[in-house]
Amino acid sequence: MSLAEQLTRQNIKGLVPYASARRSMSGGRIWLNANESPFANDYQLDSSVLNRYPDFQPPELIKSYAQFAGVQTNQVIASRGADEAIELLIRTFCENDESIMICPPTYGMYAISAETSNINTKKVPLNADFSLNLDAMAQQKSGVKVVFICTPNNPTGSVISHEQIKAVLDMFEGQAIVAIDEAYIEFSPENSVASWVSQYPNLAVMRTLSKAFALAGIRCGFTLANQHIIEAMSKVIPPYPISWPVAQIACQALSADGIARMQSQLGCINEQKARIAQALTELPYIYEVLPSASNFIMFRTEHKKALFDTLIEQGILIRDYSSQVMLDNSLRISVGNKEETDALLSVMKAFNA
Repeated sequence: MSLAEQLTRQNIKGLVPYASARRSMSGGRIWLNANESPFANDYQLDSSVLNRYPDFQPPELIKSYAQFAGVQTNQVIASRGADEAIELLIRTFCENDESIMICPPTYGMYAISAETSNINTKKVPLNADFSLNLDAMAQQKSGVKVVFICTPNNPTGSVISHEQIKAVLDMFEGQAIVAIDEAYIEFSPENSVASWVSQYPNLAVMRTLSKAFALAGIRCGFTLANQHIIEAMSKVIPPYPISWPVAQIACQALSADGIARMQSQLGCINEQKARIAQALTELPYIYEVLPSASNFIMFRTEHKKALFDTLIEQGILIRDYSSQVMLDNSLRISVGNKEETDALLSVMKAFNA
């Protein structure tokens, strides 16, 4: 046994790391497996500041995102993607004998982040229609300090109603932070609850520039919450979480021109999503196409392995979620540009189940 194996914490030894798209799949010429934007935009960088440490929370960035999200600057903290925000919430608010609550099928990093911090995870599966099981949540609420709810949900694309979110906020009033993951909210902005952060003292909303803003590569995310939650998280976050290049690019993306470009590109993505959804409903080997309020589409087919392998052979990567609870025979497609959609649909229409 190596020294590293001897010294590794017990809760880490058996940990299965998150199988990200890049970590679990390589190669391919068309990447439709990571919910990225197909657009690559140009930005200008000022290198004259690179010899200096960046601001702890770059004021221009915080101001720009607060304005975009419709909140106050003291209700925003920037982090290295929403993934770091997940860890911050757990490390800030959970003790070793406490738990987080998640509602699978959902984003896998909630449970992994809890496990790496030696925090328990209570799993309350969604209902068959992908709504929250409020009764089951209430039965398991003891000891829970953070509740993670993803809406639009990854990987299903489904949305949790405002009524259910309010019910959870009331259920955990005075007990737990309810963290609403809005990574895909630009694709259905009417479903956001960011405007509630002043009303609910236990609400935190997680956001990212990775999806609609086409900036997955810079790792920039945000948490929106009342001032007290933000101040607590500020004690835990590293001293320089946002580098100068990240801050500069993010501020350009959040300018009036950047937001207009994002919205235009979002329209193109939604157009291709509609094409894919329509085509999937017409393929005889697909028996269900799930409604989606995001930039991806999940569908079910009894021939999922053969189809998945055929797409890989053609250099097209999508994601297999059939091993997750409630997702038998499920594959997920991230929406690409027109050329990528053409290539995808050509292979899927020619597939002989």
